[in-house]
Amino acid sequence: MIYRFTFSCEEGDPNFRRVFEADADATFLDLHNAILKSVGYPDDQMTSFFLCNDEWEKGQEVTLVEMDSNFEYDNMVMNETRLSDLIEEVGQRLIYIFDPMFERYFFGSLKEIKPGAMNGVECVESKGKAPKQLKSEDPLAGVGGKGDDDFMFDDEFKDELDMGDIDMEGFQDLSFDDGTMF
Repeated sequence: MIYRFTFSCEEGDPNFRRVFEADADATFLDLHNAILKSVGYPDDQMTSFFLCNDEWEKGQEVTLVEMDSNFEYDNMVMNETRLSDLIEEVGQRLIYIFDPMFERYFFGSLKEIKPGAMNGVECVESKGKAPKQLKSEDPLAGVGGKGDDDFMFDDEFKDELDMGDIDMEGFQDLSFDDGTMF
């Protein structure tokens, strides 16, 4: 059997769409690699697929590498899981998380199942520009970047900070040198 998937994204180019045809015996890793190739992303993120219900609520996860198992679902890994193991009917929804830090993803849907066979997965239609793989915002921006005095204080906060307002009583006895804190 040959599966025909369509993937889209709610951010960036409103015309973005990728269509893939895949042999039912191809793995989720094959689909992962085809997606990355079609959008020009490097393979350096801990991406995942999730099966979803009609409201796009996450169900079974298929991870790039083996992870600690969620007791609600089996631990499934992309290179060991065939598409036909989990995808069974037209309309099946899944999401592909391409930016795990900010949980950004492509929405996928199985549009057609047709007879036949092929090797692996192939992108058969590519429209629009994919969003950048990673957001430019750094979630750790301002944390320890300029030295200890700047730790977690942005300039606006430092302007308002009066060191005389900090009650230092009780902090004098703390020492990180002797290892007693941890």
